[in-house]
Amino acid sequence: MTSISQTAAPAQVRAVPKTKARNAAIDRARTFIVMLVLVHHSVIAYTYFGHTDKQHFLGFDLVVLFNDSFFMSAMFFLSGLFVWPSLQRKGIAWFLRDRFWRLGLPFLVCALLVMPFAYWAVELELHDPSTTFAAFWWRTVTVGPWNTGPAWFVWLLLAFDVVAAFAYYALSGWIEAIGKLSLESFGRPALFFWALLISTIVVYLPVALYFTASHWFVIGPFAIQVSRILLYLFYFLAGCGVGAASFDRGLLASDGEMARRWPVWLGVAILAFVCLVALIYIKHSVLNPNNLPVWWDITYALAFVTYTAAQTFNVIALFLRFDSEGSSIFDPLRDTAYGIFLLHYVPVLWLQYWLFGMSFGPNDQLTAIIKAVIVFALTLASSWAATVALRKIPGATQVL
Repeated sequence: MTSISQTAAPAQVRAVPKTKARNAAIDRARTFIVMLVLVHHSVIAYTYFGHTDKQHFLGFDLVVLFNDSFFMSAMFFLSGLFVWPSLQRKGIAWFLRDRFWRLGLPFLVCALLVMPFAYWAVELELHDPSTTFAAFWWRTVTVGPWNTGPAWFVWLLLAFDVVAAFAYYALSGWIEAIGKLSLESFGRPALFFWALLISTIVVYLPVALYFTASHWFVIGPFAIQVSRILLYLFYFLAGCGVGAASFDRGLLASDGEMARRWPVWLGVAILAFVCLVALIYIKHSVLNPNNLPVWWDITYALAFVTYTAAQTFNVIALFLRFDSEGSSIFDPLRDTAYGIFLLHYVPVLWLQYWLFGMSFGPNDQLTAIIKAVIVFALTLASSWAATVALRKIPGATQVL
C-alpha cells in the first residue's frame, strides 16, 4: 500500500477523481440491490408474520429480514459515492437543479399518481371492492393515509443531497476526512468498517430505544422510519466521503484488501444474521413480544447495526472481487434500474391482488412460493418494459 503523508492527503482528496466511463462493480452492486427490493416486495405478502395472504411460507420471513436489515443503508451508501465528484464538477446550484429533476420530479409523480394507483389494489382487496380510483385518490390526498411505498427513499435521498450540498459549502473538511480514511483503508479496510460501525451504533441505538425500531414518522406523503434516519444519513455521508477520494486507491479499489477479504465480511454478516434470527425466536417463543426487556432491545439493535455494516461491505466486496470486469447478467438492467425501482410497486400490488385467494399446490407453503415467483417475474418484466418505453420519450433519460 502506498503511504499517505499528512501534508499530501488533503490535496489528494480534494482533487477531482479521474473520469471513468462507468464503475462496473458499483453499477452491478446497485442493480443487484434494486433486484433485492423487487424480491422483498414480491414475497412480503406471503410471510408468516405478514398476514396479508392466507398462504405463507416461513422462509420468506428470513428473506425479508435478510433484506430489510441492510439493503436501504447500502443503497444510500452507493448513492453517495458520486455526489462529491458531481458537486466538484457542477457546483452547488447546478447539482441541486439536477437532483430535483432526477429525484424531486419522480417523487411528485409517484406520490400523486403512481403510488395511489398501486395502493388502490390494496383498498379493493382488503377494504371496499367497489371503491373507484377517483374516490380513493381524493381520500388519499385529502384525508390519508397518503402511502408512497418505496418512493420514500427518493425524497429522503433528495434531502440528503441538500445536506451534502451544505457540507460541500461549509463542512467540506469533514467529508474529506472520510475520503482520507478511505485511502488509508486500501490495505486496512477494518479501519473504515469499525469507524462506520461505531458511529452508526452511536446514532442508531439511542433513537431506536426511545422511539422503538419500527416507529414511522409520517406527514402527508413524506414518511421515514424514525430510528433509521441518522443511520441512513451516516451511510450516505460515508459514501460521499469514499467518493471524494479515488476509487482506485481507496476502500473500494478492485485490488484492495476490502475486496480480497470478502470471506471476513461474509462471516461477520452470517454471524450477525444468526443473532438476529435467534433474538426473533426468543422474542416470540420465550418472551412477551408486547413487553420486551431492555436487554433484548439493546442486543437486537447491536446485532442489526453489525449486520448492516458487514452485509454492505460483503455485497460490495463480492462485486469488486468477482464481478468488476467482462459482462454480467446485471448489465442489461443497468440503465433501467432506477425506473424499475420507481415503477415496480404497481405490478407488485396488483399481481398480489389478482392472485389473492388462489391455490396452486397441495399446501399453503408451495402456493406461497409459486405466487411469489409469479409476482417477481411479472413485476420485473412489466416494470422493465415500462421503463424502456418511457425512456424513449425525449428528455426522459435525464429523469429515468
